Amino acid sequence: MGLLSRTIEPMSEPASPSFADGLDHLEALVQQLEGGNLSLEDALQRFEEGIVLSKGLQQQLADAHRRVEVLKQSLGGEYRAETLDGENA
Repeated sequence: MGLLSRTIEPMSEPASPSFADGLDHLEALVQQLEGGNLSLEDALQRFEEGIVLSKGLQQQLADAHRRVEVLKQSLGGEYRAETLDGENA
């Protein structure tokens, strides 16, 4: 079989970082931006990276919230939304 007849497999997307790692990275980006020592181009690049990272973290939180709601609903057959501190919503 020749090289040209080979099928190229699509690259899988890289695994998203853990929430804690992503948050640490976002905080580091904010510190760099607040430091004021970046060129305009570097600041824009870090800002863009921070926006993308923030959207990913928000999605992770939304996914976790959905999972918690499903688990709470399935426990005991009774659904009751609660705040994180345990008070009823």
